[in-house]
Amino acid sequence: MANILILSVEKRNSCAVKIQEALTSSGCEIRTSLGIHDSCSDSCCDKGLIILETLSEENLIKSLFAKLETLDGVKAKFVII
Repeated sequence: MANILILSVEKRNSCAVKIQEALTSSGCEIRTSLGIHDSCSDSCCDKGLIILETLSEENLIKSLFAKLETLDGVKAKFVII
């Protein structure tokens, strides 16, 4: 069984630091992290996608999910596969 957390980030430039702080505080629970964003012309786009594979119990990941979901411009989805 795998726990996957998917984040759609709409305001990457303004919330990246808060996202990184949340991910760092839960770093021991994250097995794999993949971040994707497009480059626009000569600058980075404000939209991105983060996919996390987690190791921990469901309740610890739901705590991380709750932190991320409260950030303006972040939509989160928790999936158990």
